[in-house]
Amino acid sequence: VKKDVGGLLLYTPVVRPSEFQVAVAYLTRRLEENGSPDNFMSGVFDIDNDRNVFDRERLRFELSLRLMNDIASTPNRKQNRLDEKHSIQETFTNAPDTDPSLPNNRDWIRQAVAGATALVGKLKTHEAYVIEENLDTKGVDKLVKTAINASTDWASDRELRKQLLLTSATELAKRRGVLLQLMMAEAGKTVAEADAELSEAIDFANYYAHSISEITRTEELDAVVFEPHRVVVVTPPWNFPVAIAAGGVLAALAAGSSVIIKPAPQVANCVLAMVQALWQAGVPKDVLQIAFVPDNEVGLSLIGHQDVDAVILTGSYETAKLFKSVKPDLQLAAETSGKNALVITPNADLDIAAGDLAKSAFGHAGQKCSAASLGILVGSVYKNKQFLAQLVDAVESMKVGYGIQPEASVGPLIEEPSEKLLRALTTLDDGESWLLEPKQLDETGRLWRPGIKYGVKAGSFFQTTECFGPVLGLVRAKSLKHAIEIQNSTAYGLTAGIHSLNTAEIKTWCESVDAGNLYVNRGITGAIVQRQPFGGFKRSSVGFGLKAGGPNYILQFGTFKDNQMKFAGINQYQISGVKKNIAKYVQSVELLMESNREHLLLEMAAASDEYWTNELFKSQPTAGELTYEGNYHRYLINPCTVRVSADATKAKLARVVQALLLANHSEHSISISPEFLERTSLTKEQLIVLTGGLKYVVEENLETVPSRLILVGSKEDHVL
Repeated sequence: VKKDVGGLLLYTPVVRPSEFQVAVAYLTRRLEENGSPDNFMSGVFDIDNDRNVFDRERLRFELSLRLMNDIASTPNRKQNRLDEKHSIQETFTNAPDTDPSLPNNRDWIRQAVAGATALVGKLKTHEAYVIEENLDTKGVDKLVKTAINASTDWASDRELRKQLLLTSATELAKRRGVLLQLMMAEAGKTVAEADAELSEAIDFANYYAHSISEITRTEELDAVVFEPHRVVVVTPPWNFPVAIAAGGVLAALAAGSSVIIKPAPQVANCVLAMVQALWQAGVPKDVLQIAFVPDNEVGLSLIGHQDVDAVILTGSYETAKLFKSVKPDLQLAAETSGKNALVITPNADLDIAAGDLAKSAFGHAGQKCSAASLGILVGSVYKNKQFLAQLVDAVESMKVGYGIQPEASVGPLIEEPSEKLLRALTTLDDGESWLLEPKQLDETGRLWRPGIKYGVKAGSFFQTTECFGPVLGLVRAKSLKHAIEIQNSTAYGLTAGIHSLNTAEIKTWCESVDAGNLYVNRGITGAIVQRQPFGGFKRSSVGFGLKAGGPNYILQFGTFKDNQMKFAGINQYQISGVKKNIAKYVQSVELLMESNREHLLLEMAAASDEYWTNELFKSQPTAGELTYEGNYHRYLINPCTVRVSADATKAKLARVVQALLLANHSEHSISISPEFLERTSLTKEQLIVLTGGLKYVVEENLETVPSRLILVGSKEDHVL
């Protein structure tokens, strides 16, 4: 053939005879492609004796020759980081990551790497900033006072806030190269990890700008007024120094709050550069301040300051506990730790599963709260030699290096390993062995070849402890049910994944796993704004549990109060549309209310709850119009305990009971202060009516600490 046509290209998989199954998928795909009606090979057996087949192929060939000059030889994608035009985003769309296949973008990356290399060892340290600012507790007081004084004007103009946040998005986009350099030099981020993070930061600015309309919509529908918190403190982590820092700041700014950001010491320059971009966009410096304070009593005085209304934290669960100990009634919106697992069943595409597990485990050297630190292998997968070999091969193919090395796909640790991580990197517990042993690669202690532990047992140190580094543990599960039990057994519930092509398995898993972000047949890191709002369950979340980058997140940074101007004329809701059991309850408590107005408010609240349940909580909207990827938002009913304090009102209790009846759950319960009953003189029969048939107990103090508490009335010391 080569002699006749002058050139021959062979597509031939080369494998060991003992591993021929590796080539089957390739051969099947080629046969399917080449045997399709649109491919010339579909006619190879007939072309020499069937004139119609010959003419068909001749016409196709001649047409292809005529089209040769019409097909562009340059890429269809036109992204050019060297010469970009930036404009305000009128509707939200996700910012694209940098495409390294384009020549101009590769030149841009080379410039960024050169710039980052020049910065190494020359950046000012956090300690230097702290000494320069010289803030003590009085200085913290001054920061907070400045924020309070600026808050009124900032809260008053929503349209201005929206425009400034949209401008912030374009400013962050303009500074992508500068920020990329800082992240590589200071945080050790690889090019790919840093670039994706910058896209996320831009997305946060645009998304929260457009989320401001949620406030107006709620006000109009529910006849309420939103009063933003005056001061919100943001305490971001070091592992996402720009995106998460920007996300917290931008959400609070969108709500109408003044913001003080306390950067993580390891990445002070990254955070400062992000803040400077927002200042350049027009956000007033009194509205957005940066606090270089040490992690001691001065730093804690900012967290616990009496005039700080809320704190946004991304960090460990232990840090969240520390913050709450400083100020027990602190409103804390915290995304905390995770011990995340990817389940792989025998029904999975094991080739794809191996790659996704490796990438999810070792992106940013495993220093992501969403990282897959456990692979739970079901049944035969645990002893599948081919799968295990592919997993090892996938990990060994990852280049380990510093952020300034463009070939690196696994970067360095931010600092020397912690005690927990060092144990995970160097110690095997009972029954464990190294499928791939970690290896320290230089004298700094920060560069490690990733490791894979085989034989990790349920309940062991590694299965239950967040180690936050480049170690993956493989756990054996007898069945999918057993795998889910292991996956749910940790104190955390941030991200979770499954690889299976069996729809029944996927359905069972989705209905049973206890985590905030669930991923099916893909990796479990890299949540994208709007498509996959981020947040967890159990010890992975402290606060309201609203997800960053998703619906209603900004609404937690303020309070809603009745709008007396609109109350009399509101007619959006009709009690007639409410479920029968709710309408019956509202009617049954009418005589227990102190006034007709209280009962009218209860009717309106019931109708409002019904509206939002149907409009928001029951739906599973696809986030982002993607052809080959589905993203769904779910709202799960959580069992709640209601604590009724001595000074609670019957109307406020009825309002909460009504909502619990709508969010039907067998574990809802009510704890009632004896003083409340004495003050209201409710009979036992009236109390049964008021509590709507829910379980209740009369007790001086809460006997058990619930996972979710609704307080009706004033705060009680034992509750705090």
